[in-house]
Amino acid sequence: MTADLSDRSDPGADATRELAQRRFRYLAPAGGGRSGQRIPTDGLPPGPRWPALLQTLALIRFRHQLHPRLHRRYGEAFTLRLVPGGTPLVLFTSPEVTKEIFAGDPEVFYAGKGNAILGPIMGEHSLLLQDSQEHHRARKLLMPAFLGHALRGYRDLVVEVAAAEVDGWREGEELRALEHMNRLTLEVILRVVFGVSDEERLAALRPRVTRTVEISPIVLLGWAYPRLQRFKLWRDTLENQVELDRLLYAEIAERRTAGDLHDRNDVLSRLLRVGAGEDGATNEAGLTDTELRDQLVTLLLAGHETTASALSWALYELGRDPELLARSQRAADARDAEGDAWLEAVVKESMRLHPIIPMVVRTLMRPTTVGGYDLPAGATVGPSIIVSHQRSEEFEAPEEFRPQRFLAELNGGEVPPLNVWIPFGGGVRRCIGAGFSLMEGTAVLGEVLRRYDVAAVGSDVPKVRNITSVPRRGARIRVTARR
Repeated sequence: MTADLSDRSDPGADATRELAQRRFRYLAPAGGGRSGQRIPTDGLPPGPRWPALLQTLALIRFRHQLHPRLHRRYGEAFTLRLVPGGTPLVLFTSPEVTKEIFAGDPEVFYAGKGNAILGPIMGEHSLLLQDSQEHHRARKLLMPAFLGHALRGYRDLVVEVAAAEVDGWREGEELRALEHMNRLTLEVILRVVFGVSDEERLAALRPRVTRTVEISPIVLLGWAYPRLQRFKLWRDTLENQVELDRLLYAEIAERRTAGDLHDRNDVLSRLLRVGAGEDGATNEAGLTDTELRDQLVTLLLAGHETTASALSWALYELGRDPELLARSQRAADARDAEGDAWLEAVVKESMRLHPIIPMVVRTLMRPTTVGGYDLPAGATVGPSIIVSHQRSEEFEAPEEFRPQRFLAELNGGEVPPLNVWIPFGGGVRRCIGAGFSLMEGTAVLGEVLRRYDVAAVGSDVPKVRNITSVPRRGARIRVTARR
């Protein structure tokens, strides 16, 4: 019989709770990590004069309207002032400045500090929150799990999970693509990251991960004010995190003693083998349980809803265009490299037209000139993904869904450069899971389109959920078995 995860207490219930509480106290944006010194704002690009709290709320809640509006009013660079303390966020929209930021000295352009709002959930060792040598070490440890040979090994698992999901769909059913893609990608990431296939363990993990993903933007903003944690909305977030951490630490503890550790290919097992000199990291010390926990949570969250949202929009857009749907079904039927290239282009165009993350940010560690502006230390800068992906100079008819943009042979020999199409960021901080996300999206689309015709039902627009954007109405589609 499988051991009950709820009975395992390593590293101890009290210790697990204290670790979670400490993250919420000291990694919150207004916590102990800031000096409290006000950042000078003279000479910054123009921006709205609303109160900082209002600007922060608008940025979190109405990002899809705010970015284009500010771009139209202020041009290629604009400044927002955010809580706490009116901290300046300078957003740029031109490809040239995007390239400049991505190529910036990583000892000056800190991405981890720019992602501090994620700290209470992901932890100080998260790849997304680390900078300098710590980031270099973490990326080196994680990279082997996302290289080409590893991705090829994961594809069969993705296809298996996708087939099981699609097998449950009913002829003529109207469904919310987001709900089904979330379930599918969560299953994939749990099995790829943890190698967990036991239903009891999956059942324990699923709701905890889902509740973490579905955190309201109000809760995110509230992390800047630790006193709010005594109220139910924030207290429930902490309690869910404690329970998720308890399950993760128990899984780590058991895996450390697993007899088949050296035969397993999931990410957790690969990371645990680091100390044994395997997987290309012969000179690295092994990760502590806390480091493992932080990296695993990062991979769980970053690799789950982002891909699910992209797939949902892709199915919705194909369901609105019978010609594109037929072209994509032919690609799925081909089961070859050319077909996969088309399906990957569908996923990429979905990410362009419906950005999942609004911006890529870096915090300046010393005064720096960016985009011709002399900016102070402590200011946060970055390109607006929302505006970048809608630039007519780079994307003809940017409001239209055109996967062929990403196939050189169908687009005049050119594809969008990496400083124009930026869903995965760029430079040394480009998302480590980009290849996995595209592979997963291609495999899942193939499974769906080989079996079903899809038709969009009604209209849809993006809404904000935590730091990501998803279809407000769930990307409703009707599925009909192919004849």
